[in-house]
Amino acid sequence: MSIDINTKVLKKNAFRVTKERGKTAIRIRVPGGHMEAKHFEILQKVAEEYGNGTVHITTRQGFEIPGIDMRNIPKINELIQPVIEGLEINQVDPNTGYPASGTRNVSACVGNNVCPFANYNTSAFAQKIEKAIFPNDRHVKIALTGCPNDCIKSRMHDFGIIGMTEPQYDSYRCISCQACVKNCKKRATGALTFENFKVVRDHARCIGCGECVGKCPTGAWTRSDEKYFKLVIMGRTGKKNPRLAQDFIKWIDEESIVKIILNTYDYIEEYIDKDAPLGKEHIGYIVDRTGYQEFKKWALKDVNLGSKAEVQDNINW
Repeated sequence: MSIDINTKVLKKNAFRVTKERGKTAIRIRVPGGHMEAKHFEILQKVAEEYGNGTVHITTRQGFEIPGIDMRNIPKINELIQPVIEGLEINQVDPNTGYPASGTRNVSACVGNNVCPFANYNTSAFAQKIEKAIFPNDRHVKIALTGCPNDCIKSRMHDFGIIGMTEPQYDSYRCISCQACVKNCKKRATGALTFENFKVVRDHARCIGCGECVGKCPTGAWTRSDEKYFKLVIMGRTGKKNPRLAQDFIKWIDEESIVKIILNTYDYIEEYIDKDAPLGKEHIGYIVDRTGYQEFKKWALKDVNLGSKAEVQDNINW
């Protein structure tokens, strides 16, 4: 019995064409990789009653449920509606599933809700970015990590967002133990020195990791109230010329990052190769073709960077 399926619509709706004829797999977005455990009950029901009983955890922190009969797609969309609503995914019409599968799930490390090294709430920021960019058909990959340890491997993404802090030093609480100085030298960049019985921080060498804060026994070092980030760009894997993302802007604020990402979608629409296979062209190759300066012009349009922000003059990958 034949099944009349529009595969373009199917894939846009976040279902995958699989090797098994007539079968598909639903992809579940989890922005920031964080969700309430109650949603597992629905995913289990879909997998066991409509799929092959398995769930694949993707590298982008989502879920993929294979073995679903394509004729059951409308039913699956109804079943996963509570998950979509619970994760506050933007939707055009309820019970119709995901309105796009292009923009990849925004992934994040566990963040400062759990990790003592993280400088910010990665999941919350990821969810904020998700609301700004989804739905969209372009394949932009974004990852957030709480500190320069980069547990999420943000430098393998189009946009990597690395948490920074400007450590605040209270000399009156300092007991001259030099634990922070030794730790910075061993685990970071050696941005701290000990002079006249007090610690001096070299801003130019400081990467904002916050290692000094965690190591101080008296609380002389604290994280800044302002949240800062390092934005790295155009990392990629793939068939040809894989590379790590390079520093674009240091000490950048949250709102500027969101605006830069949105501006980048405009840049993609302007320069993407319309004849690329499946209508896809990795953003990094667009930047390679137009040049960094043209990308920077589009990305920074109407962006009001803070006084501390340091933009890279030029990048050569």
